[in-house]
Amino acid sequence: MSSKFLDSPMPRYHQLADLLRQRIARGIWPREHRLPSLEELTAEFGVARVTVRQAIDLLAREGLVSPQQGRGTFVTGMPNRDRFISVVTSLDELARVYEDTQPKIMNIDEAATSPPLAPGEGQPAARYAFMRRVHFRDGRAYCVINIYLDERIFRKAPEKFRTKTVIPLLIAMKSVKIAQAHQVLTIGTADMEVAGLLALPMNAPVAEVRRIFKDAEDTVIYLADVTYRGDAIRVEMNLKP
Repeated sequence: MSSKFLDSPMPRYHQLADLLRQRIARGIWPREHRLPSLEELTAEFGVARVTVRQAIDLLAREGLVSPQQGRGTFVTGMPNRDRFISVVTSLDELARVYEDTQPKIMNIDEAATSPPLAPGEGQPAARYAFMRRVHFRDGRAYCVINIYLDERIFRKAPEKFRTKTVIPLLIAMKSVKIAQAHQVLTIGTADMEVAGLLALPMNAPVAEVRRIFKDAEDTVIYLADVTYRGDAIRVEMNLKP
């Protein structure tokens, strides 16, 4: 096996298509560039000719390349770089992110349970409403989210919390005071369940965000574990000189 490929359930031609797609996205192969020949790609990546053909066919279906009889295969498009979820640093910005994306929500679980709080993350409330849901944009699932919401807050507007994004609702509620808000982003890979929900290959890159909101008494009133598709999220920061 070529060292360029992962020991993964993802088919080899999908992995090769990802490598070729990255070259197009980075401008290594610009528009109208002719790809190396089938023999050259076979030799470079150490795969069978059929694997290269399948990868090229996949990119052609995406509109990125066009095989031309007797001339070769040419770059004709660019991958979609619309990463519409930005990692932001304030509650107001976070609320606007969810309002701007206007996701379609599919609830896949609801229960009363305790959140998986680690030491130092805050004091638990008496009871929580748990919601597991998938968010969609333009018909494509882009995140899976586990939400633990203080049941006292949930009972103020249960139908709204079931059908709308939670953070804008929380911020708009005058009776709810968020004293502290914290989030951590880590990079991971999609397990079998997440891959199925987000229509991703197994082990595809994902961004995992853990958000915790607390009241003035250090009680955790909202905890969310969110898993985003890697191609939906971006991180942008101003660096101090």
